[in-house]
Amino acid sequence: MTEMYRQPVNSSDIASIGYDAATETLEIEFKATGVYRYFSVPKNVWEELSRTPSPGKLFLQHIKGKYAWEKIGRD
Repeated sequence: MTEMYRQPVNSSDIASIGYDAATETLEIEFKATGVYRYFSVPKNVWEELSRTPSPGKLFLQHIKGKYAWEKIGRD
C-alpha cells in the first residue's frame, strides 16, 4: 500500500488519522507508539472518527480490538 495522507487531530493520544476508502484501511498515528493500520473499517467509522471531538475515546469504544491491524512504523 502506498503512503496515506493523514490529517492532524486534537487528541492527547492520537496525532493524526487517515483513510483509504477503496481498501477500507484506516491509519492512525499515536503520539506514544507510532503508526498503525486497521483493515476493513467501514467508511461510517472513519467519518465518525474524523468528526468527533474525542478521537481517543472513539478509538477505544469502536475500533480497538474490532479490526485486524498492523504496526507500520514510527513517523
